[in-house]
Parts: sequence; structure tokens; C-alpha cells
Amino acid sequence: MELQELQTHLTEWLNEAITAFQKVPGSAVLIRYVRSSYQNDPVRSAIELVLVIFFIRYLMAPAYSTSKQNFIKLSDDEIDELVDEWTPEPLVPNMTVLEEMESEKLPIIVGATGPKSKLANGRTVTNLASYNFYNLNANEQIKEKAIQTLRTYGVGPCGPPQFYGTQDVHMRAEADIANYIGTEGCIVYAQAFSTISSVIPAFCKRGDVIVADRAVNYSIRRGLEISRSNIKWYAHNDLDDLERVMAKVAAEQARTKKLTRRFLVTEALFETTGEMNDLPRLIELKEKYKFRIMLDETWSFGVLGRTGRGLTEAQNVDPTQVDMIIGSLAGPICAGGGFCAGPKDVVEHQRLTASSYTFSAALPAMLAIIASESLHVIQENPEATLGVCRENARLMRAQLDPKSDWVICTSAPENPILLLVLKPQVVEARRLTVEDQERLLQEVADECLANNILVTRLKGGPITHHMGLKDNVYTATPALKVCVTSGLSKKETEKAGIAIRHAITKVMTKKGNNKLGVPTA
Repeated sequence: MELQELQTHLTEWLNEAITAFQKVPGSAVLIRYVRSSYQNDPVRSAIELVLVIFFIRYLMAPAYSTSKQNFIKLSDDEIDELVDEWTPEPLVPNMTVLEEMESEKLPIIVGATGPKSKLANGRTVTNLASYNFYNLNANEQIKEKAIQTLRTYGVGPCGPPQFYGTQDVHMRAEADIANYIGTEGCIVYAQAFSTISSVIPAFCKRGDVIVADRAVNYSIRRGLEISRSNIKWYAHNDLDDLERVMAKVAAEQARTKKLTRRFLVTEALFETTGEMNDLPRLIELKEKYKFRIMLDETWSFGVLGRTGRGLTEAQNVDPTQVDMIIGSLAGPICAGGGFCAGPKDVVEHQRLTASSYTFSAALPAMLAIIASESLHVIQENPEATLGVCRENARLMRAQLDPKSDWVICTSAPENPILLLVLKPQVVEARRLTVEDQERLLQEVADECLANNILVTRLKGGPITHHMGLKDNVYTATPALKVCVTSGLSKKETEKAGIAIRHAITKVMTKKGNNKLGVPTA
């Protein structure tokens, strides 16, 4: 009886399944195919059924075997022993002897940063180690706007730009920067360092070709490393060598018929040397060999040109000819964060693909307002900001180069950051290593501080010791960094320059620093 009921239920279920299947579009065609196939070739039908079952099982099976043990089973004692032996790599490398000596004497500024800054030990020094070129920190108009914004918007947006971090002040800052430079659009990042290191991998992928200057700064190097593109280097600021490399890349791709994206990455003002690039020639080569150009204006935005618009204004180049202009809102703008300006499609692409924009909190509203107000101040009266700073830079340079017998200035005349390196004949005569030069320049900085002049050194260690790009061995030349400001009078600037020159002479003529006994100049 039970068997008959089971057969009855099974028949009813089969009929219902057939009825339901017949309602599916195309089921009649499939049924006719199966019937004719079984009648004409039953073996073929059996093989097809096996293949269908195998295909279904293959789709539902895991990607790896779950039955086999593909690892070595360790005992608890062996696990404990391995844990005890494991030593994690340090997050940062150990400090060198020079870095330890520098950190012990590191001056600490108390209060606001300005041309005259107060240290924690109570002394007041002339601050030539800050990027406050136009003393906008003391501008009352900017201060008032910052306080109003802080009371209205609070300290931070507490969210990424694409979620709820974007506010009207960010959109205004982007529009102000785009109008200031002369591009279609602009995107603002929350941190200056991570701007270029995010823009590069947002456009450059594995297989693309990037041609870069050997002396580019550390943030660019990080972006090149993250992009995993094919990096081609050219000699520092040697545009003839750049053309050779670009021509070689173009010829190789024409021969292999492999078309990839090609980018040129360089700086307007080089951080490691202070030199200025030749933008008209770069545009000429970029158009000739069909490259896209990424121009890092971190140190030239707000500095070069009649109104501080950067290298494009200084060398009369249409900014729309540069595919991407990357800059910093810190330094002379006295705000924070960075930006990338260019065509609208370039800007909008970054809002979804640039990691430091998508996965970071938005720029604080107060800093966005400060950036906008600083640009307005510079535009309204460029002579009181850029003009005074450039005159002070000229006076400072006149006291150091060529008057000094020991150092030369490698910075461009328009650059308010004077990089002073030891003369090649001094380095060669005394057989000074890079470490020796860094030690001497640190002694100069200490001697300047003893005379109430605050200067610093170029920190080239991250570039020299960067192992992410092993095919580019570049050693940054040790340099003393003097940052000129318009907050000092001409007399104060000349006096500071004389004090720095005397400090250099005192250190270089010290008996213990003449390790080969070479007669002093």
C-alpha cells in the first residue's frame, strides 16, 4: 500500500514538473530535440547527460581542494618556537648617527610660525626654515575668515569627499584654483604629499610607460612605484636626453605595434636642486612624441609668474596644454592639502579612482577657505607679496653666492628656497663623502642657530635610500636650505645672509673639519 502511494505521489510530482517545464519558453523545442536524439542515437543522449552533470558539478565545486591538507601540521611547541624567533621589520629604519645628533638639538617653535619665532628655550630667532614666504600667517583678513569658518563648519568634515565630506567651501576652493590657473576644472585633496602619489596610479597602470626625471621628489617616486608601470629615466633636467628616451619609446612601440599610454612626469621647480624646468620645450616634446604630461608644481604654485600662477605663467605657456597640473596648498598658500587641475574629464576620473581622495576624509573647511582667501590676497597685490619676497631672495643670494668661498646656490633666481651646496672643488679637494657633507651642513645650521638664525638642511635621505625603484640610483646632493620671507625687511634679510655666510666660513675653517689638512681658502 505504501509503495502504491509513493508511486502515485511520484507520478503526480513528475506530471506537475512536466507541466511547469512546458510553460517555460522554448521547452517544447528542447523536448522534441531530446526525443528525436534518444530515438535516433541513445548513446549520444547518455553522453550529453553526463556532460551536463559534469558541467553543473564543475560550476558548483570550490576553486581548491577542501579534502587535502596542503599545509604542514605543527605542534604547539613548534608554533611557539617560530613565534619567538620571528622578528618584525621596523616601520621606519633606524636613525643614523647624524639624525640622532640632529634630533637632540632640534629647535621647537612655541606659538605661531612667523618671520620672528619664539623657541621653547625662550629665545627668539629669525625663521628662515619655514615656507611662509609671504607671511600670510599674520594676515588679519585671512585669520578672520578662518575663525568664521571654524565656528560655522567645525574642525573637520568627518567623512570622505564622495560620501558626505564635500561642502560648499570645497567646491568654491576648486573653482577658485581652476580660475586662478586657467584650467577647466580642479580637484582638491586632503594632503599635499599624497596628491601626486595618488594622481599617478589613478591614470598609469601596469604596461603603461612613464618617462621621469631622475631627481624627482619622494612623493612622485611613491606614485611611480604604486603604478607598477614601466619607468624610463632621463638625466636630471637634461631635455636632450629626455628627447632621446622619448624617441626610443616611440620607436619601440611603433616596431612592436604595441600601443600603450605614455606619460611624462617631472617638476616645475625641483625640490632637490631648486632648478626650474623648461616648460615650452617639454610641451614641444610631448606633442612630438604623443605623451601626456604630469607637471608637479608643489614648489612653484604661488611662487612663479607675475601673480604666482606657476610655471605656465612664468614661461608664457597656455595651461590647457599641460594635461595635469599638480600642486600644494600648503607652503606659500598657508593652508593645507593639494590639488590637481586640468580638463574636466581628467578631474572627474580622479573622484572615483584616486585612492587618497576616495579613502581619506575631506579637507577641513577652514583650510579650504584659507586657500581661497590666500589666492585672492596674492592676486589683489602681487607686488606686496611676490615682489617683496623676490627682492629679499635677491638680497639673500647676493650675500651668499658668489661672496662665499665655500658654497654655491643651485636654486633658480625666482625660487625663494635657496639651496646652498658645497662647491665641487671643495668637495674634491677635501674628499668629502655625502655623510661628511651632511655633517658639515648640520654644523652650519647649528652655528646659525647659535646666532639666532633658524635654517635647515635638505632632507635627501628618503630619495637616496628609496628601494622601491631599484633601477634609479640617485643621490641627492646635501644642501643647506634657506627659505626667504617677505616678512623681513631688506636690512634684516641682508643681516641674516651675512650671519649665514660667516657661519659657513667658521665651520669650514675649523681645524677638525679639514680632514686632509688642505689649506683653507
